[in-house]
Amino acid sequence: MKESDLDQLCELLGHRFEHMDLLRRAVTHASAEPRAWNAYERLEFLGDRVLALVVAEHLLDRFPHEREGSIAKRHVSLVRRETLAAVAREIDLGKYLQISRGEQEAGARDSDTILSDAMEAVIGAVYLDGGLEASGRFILGRWNRLLEQDLVPPQDAKTALQEWAQGQRLPLPLYTTIDQVGPAHAPEFTVEVRVEGLASQQATGRSKRLAEQAAADALLKTVTTDDD
Repeated sequence: MKESDLDQLCELLGHRFEHMDLLRRAVTHASAEPRAWNAYERLEFLGDRVLALVVAEHLLDRFPHEREGSIAKRHVSLVRRETLAAVAREIDLGKYLQISRGEQEAGARDSDTILSDAMEAVIGAVYLDGGLEASGRFILGRWNRLLEQDLVPPQDAKTALQEWAQGQRLPLPLYTTIDQVGPAHAPEFTVEVRVEGLASQQATGRSKRLAEQAAADALLKTVTTDDD
């Protein structure tokens, strides 16, 4: 990677690295580095914990009167793979990834899994280079907008469907993965959800969790339509 590319990425991160090798390692996929320890996995491990800590502390400060359950829902929403990948796309992180030609041709630069892992690695690199203050500044700068988009504690479709079923005294929803296609780094799952007495619904997603959420949402919509 050219030094000019690393300089561009530093600008996007809002952090000037004293140890540029940390940033270089954070954007190096294992497919482009035969020495596994020199790819981004170890930094990813660290960045995951740093992100979780910074977001948790911020949520407690931002919502001092919310119960732990609501805070936990917000936290899950903000640190999940899809959110990380979305932030990675905002700074065009895929452009800076060092990956093998085969992975690149397979679409790895736009893979939610790879982008989210690399985003965590970058956070880990910023933490090691500049400490919690620097990493927190980057995280809050990018995540605060996502948090402020919806000040109501999120309730996912699976939880809502489960609560509806319990309110109707029905068995809990049953989710079944009925298909998986695509390469390992960019799979697509098809999931079916069933609730006793209702027509089943199917949905696809780039992870089982997303597919289950979409299927639950589809089934909830049929319940709402029937109630209306």
